[in-house]
Amino acid sequence: MGEVTLETIAYAKLMLHAAKYPSCAVTGILLADGTNIRDGAKNQDLNIVDAIPLFHHSHYLSPMAEIALTQIDTMAQADNRIIAGYYAACENFRDNTVEKCPGQKIAEKIAELFPSAVFIVIDNKKVMKHLDSPAIKVHSYNEGKWKPKETSTILYQQSYVLETVSYLLQALVYKDLVDFDNYLDDLTLDWTNLGIEKVIASINASNSIEREYIEERVSDKENDY
Repeated sequence: MGEVTLETIAYAKLMLHAAKYPSCAVTGILLADGTNIRDGAKNQDLNIVDAIPLFHHSHYLSPMAEIALTQIDTMAQADNRIIAGYYAACENFRDNTVEKCPGQKIAEKIAELFPSAVFIVIDNKKVMKHLDSPAIKVHSYNEGKWKPKETSTILYQQSYVLETVSYLLQALVYKDLVDFDNYLDDLTLDWTNLGIEKVIASINASNSIEREYIEERVSDKENDY
């Protein structure tokens, strides 16, 4: 089974979307880096680089989904990315299975076009301001069903992803997240959430500098001995 790597931006948007609408089901699209992707192949390694929040109340309006997917596909192609999956959080706090989530038809259509697609289900019970474990379950499409992937095949691009997303949740950054429902209500809003991406990039840069400083101090002390 292919490995799935999530970059901090993608994981953060999943958590922020769920946190913004804790009493609603939420759904969105997953984008992967298109480099080295083979059309039609199954079980490819995926690097999920972004997530596009779709809906928190328009799950069953197919025209809205078609409009969103068309715009996302155009944007993705321009950035050498591909639509590689779907994510959802169930409305009921205790539900965390694909069968209970909305948008399964959209997810299956994505898998039909891209056999290596994944479906990420957000585990509502694990979404908290201090994340101590990944609050997601990743599934691949096999024999007409979404089946859980082995946890050993789920990787994270940055080691400090939980720390970064915890900070975003504590800072209430989810209030600034825009999904496609919000965009349809106000076309001036940025449904790509570039503002949040800039915040994450700034945090990641700070973490990198801090870690480099710590590593240098450790190296200096070792040389002193």
